[in-house]
Amino acid sequence: MYETYTTVIGTVVSEPRRRETAAGEEVISFRVACNSRRIDKRSQEWIDGPTLYLTVSCWRRLLTGVGLAIAKGRPVIAHGQIKTNEYVSGDGERRADLEMTATAVGLDLSRCVVSYQGTAGPAARAHVAVVEGSAALEESAA
Repeated sequence: MYETYTTVIGTVVSEPRRRETAAGEEVISFRVACNSRRIDKRSQEWIDGPTLYLTVSCWRRLLTGVGLAIAKGRPVIAHGQIKTNEYVSGDGERRADLEMTATAVGLDLSRCVVSYQGTAGPAARAHVAVVEGSAALEESAA
């Protein structure tokens, strides 16, 4: 009834998983970890707050772009509808997971540098350099 939309900024902590639903629709899902950071007044150092974990599910038009650009360890920004997914685990315990049905997903350009060539599809090439502090990890995605 009341849809809740939000934007999260975090790091992909699982390899994206592409699957087909029973209805024949494709979806790509991955887990994101989001940390708040603050300055400790006593030590004057940055410290991490609690971590928020959520599953991001991408449908329809997002499939191609997410499939090419998103990978474990990459910094992302995701926007979409968020909800609690309640279920019973294999051991019979009731559990809940936070899930986002994304309407937009992108790399966080404050933490990486991306050069893009071509259009979406098999011929597309993206070069991603993920910046962690002073070191950079460079990858090419086909």
